[in-house]
Amino acid sequence: MAVCIFLMSCNQKPKGEFSISGTFKNTADQPIYLEKLSFSNTPPEVLDTAMLKDGKYALTAIATEEGVYRIRFEKEKNIFIFLNDETSLRLDADMKTLDPAIIHVPNSAGNNLLKNLFTEISKRSALNESEDVALDSASQLNADSVLAIKQEKALQRQEADAKFFIQFLDTCKDPVVAMFAFGNAVSPNNSSLEQSANKLAKKFPNHKGLNDMLKEYKNYLAASRKPQEQKSARPSVGAIAPDFSMADVNGNVFALSQLKGQYVLVDFWASWCGPCRGENPNVVAAYNKFKNKNFTVLGVSLDEEKGKWLEAIKEDQLNWKQISDLKGWYSPVVAQYGFDGIPYNVLIDPQGKILATELRGSALEAFLEKTLK
Repeated sequence: MAVCIFLMSCNQKPKGEFSISGTFKNTADQPIYLEKLSFSNTPPEVLDTAMLKDGKYALTAIATEEGVYRIRFEKEKNIFIFLNDETSLRLDADMKTLDPAIIHVPNSAGNNLLKNLFTEISKRSALNESEDVALDSASQLNADSVLAIKQEKALQRQEADAKFFIQFLDTCKDPVVAMFAFGNAVSPNNSSLEQSANKLAKKFPNHKGLNDMLKEYKNYLAASRKPQEQKSARPSVGAIAPDFSMADVNGNVFALSQLKGQYVLVDFWASWCGPCRGENPNVVAAYNKFKNKNFTVLGVSLDEEKGKWLEAIKEDQLNWKQISDLKGWYSPVVAQYGFDGIPYNVLIDPQGKILATELRGSALEAFLEKTLK
């Protein structure tokens, strides 16, 4: 889908009262709620309540700036997300024929822009999932040539997605839609994204929500660069691996030192890291082959969302101890081990001494084969 279809006019709208009304067919009379959504972890805030009567409704609220809102039903599972980019909005839907895979929004410039963005993200996500299934199949078959092709395609998809979001952000004329796009585009190593962030700050200097998000991103970016500044402090082969502790999947604190007496592969990864997910089958194979030879793996995730972390563990069948402080690149362990990218791993002997680092693919199995006799 060409990026240009999104570039419709979308101006910042005046502050103050706005309303949304319309008709919801084929649903029972019931209370409905107008709620303000946040890009942080703040729960939705109810701003107005109305009675849906004979399918008709009207809701109003006061806004300090353009933001994200939703209509929630007392008896319906469906919700409708929209922007208050105009002072008077209309949204109609037929609950009987409603397609849950399609976002339904009022007919306004900002909302149509948001709908098109969501459609494009959904299409790209479906393609990525399909390709990931093929990549996983190739990994399990141990077909190195096929796997190499699939990995190259995965990299090409990542680059294409990054390019799409940068183009979208640089031309987007709505601050809230830009927030949605930016949230999907964030990458700790994307210099182009940093440039886009600076452009957005200049383009929408008065939108508090967007600028708060950009401020958080800059703090995140600064933290992600700290390991690069401390790269010389990375523990070397022959040194004792620094001890650390984090919560496991059940919330119990677990320390690396608890595995003393075993060969341990400390595997730094994250659910959002494509190369990590691509490397996981190799780690799984090594674990299954050598787990009965005093060898184990300790997974250390740089995730920030526990749900996605747990889902990835299940999907990739990572059947060893997994821990995370859910601080992402802010985690102190990043500086402790001095790495600036993932996947990254450290192999430790039973006395806690580092034997090797950055063992990937066939190199991991070959080193273990030589070491665990």
